[in-house]
Amino acid sequence: MPKMKTHSGAKKRFSFTGTGKVSYKKSGRAHILRTKNARRLRRLRQDGILNDTLTETMKKMMPYA
Repeated sequence: MPKMKTHSGAKKRFSFTGTGKVSYKKSGRAHILRTKNARRLRRLRQDGILNDTLTETMKKMMPYA
């Protein structure tokens, strides 16, 4: 049986943590930063974690990750 292909968009945007959760960078941190308050920018710095339903979808999209 042939190998499954990894979704190229997903591999650029998501990564698996050591415990099997899926992390991603939050959007909104690129430009127009003066209008965003410090609390918002601090929270945007942290990686986001996908919920369990979307984690299962990502495992199908990235079978070898």
